[in-house]
Amino acid sequence: MHTHNDYKNDTELSRESSARLMRIATYVAVGVAGTLVSLKFFAWLSTDSVSLLSTMIDSLLDVAASTVNLFAIRHALQPADEEHRFGHGKAEALAGLAQAAFISGSAVFLVLEAIDRIFHPRVIDSFSLGYTVMVISIVATMMLVAFQRYVAKKTGSLAIAADSAHYKMDVLVNISVIVSLFLVSEWGWGIADPLFAVGIAFYILYGAYEIGREAYNVLMDRELPEEDRERIREIAVSHKDVIDIHDLRTRSSGSNMFIQLHLEMDPEITLVRAHDIAEEVMHMIEKEFPRAEVLTHQDPHGIDERVAFDN
Repeated sequence: MHTHNDYKNDTELSRESSARLMRIATYVAVGVAGTLVSLKFFAWLSTDSVSLLSTMIDSLLDVAASTVNLFAIRHALQPADEEHRFGHGKAEALAGLAQAAFISGSAVFLVLEAIDRIFHPRVIDSFSLGYTVMVISIVATMMLVAFQRYVAKKTGSLAIAADSAHYKMDVLVNISVIVSLFLVSEWGWGIADPLFAVGIAFYILYGAYEIGREAYNVLMDRELPEEDRERIREIAVSHKDVIDIHDLRTRSSGSNMFIQLHLEMDPEITLVRAHDIAEEVMHMIEKEFPRAEVLTHQDPHGIDERVAFDN
């Protein structure tokens, strides 16, 4: 699972461009997943492979998860209003939690189905069709993952990043199904089919945990990664008139970041100059973090020591 920092946008996009790119990504994901469900369903009916069934169910859940993403991102992209001053970005994190729930449910179903198949083996046939469908699935999913990673990098969207992460898992799942079909068809290892399905299920559960954890961190306003916080400190103190900073607070909401910090300056400068310095630092940070909203507070250097002395 990638952190928010992994998808920090390297090129500043306008909000309109980011919104359009994110919407396109959700439509493409739903379309690809829906197409793969149809192909895998037909292949499963022809082969009766439980590992192929497992990847079909996974794709079915992909459709549901990507559809949730579609509506969540549409809501998250709504501008801030009087009742939601910080915007609606956390709708993306809620979509991530929904994805984790969907994926976990599919994994549990696969384990139960695989256990039943271990004790009640069935004949698998039409291997060539199964191979063909899985190769198509791998190519289509890899193209989708590449596009989603591009969108996530440009927009910083948590929901798109989470979607990309679990489609990346799908590539590995599809490859494992091909291996399973090969072991059954060439070596007659019928037990490989349900065993691979169990392995896929536990891998899916791990992916659900990673997606859910990242979404939980956003909902709980967890601080940005330490490397981002250190970079913010470096930028602020690089200004020749900033002596130090304190009370740095950060969080993310959807593709947006919120950064607050106190700047310590020469206590003898004018209020106007302090204001100008704060504005300059704010723009410096926003240049490095284009999707951030930066709030600064000006403090005279040494004020903490003087307050402690007076008390």
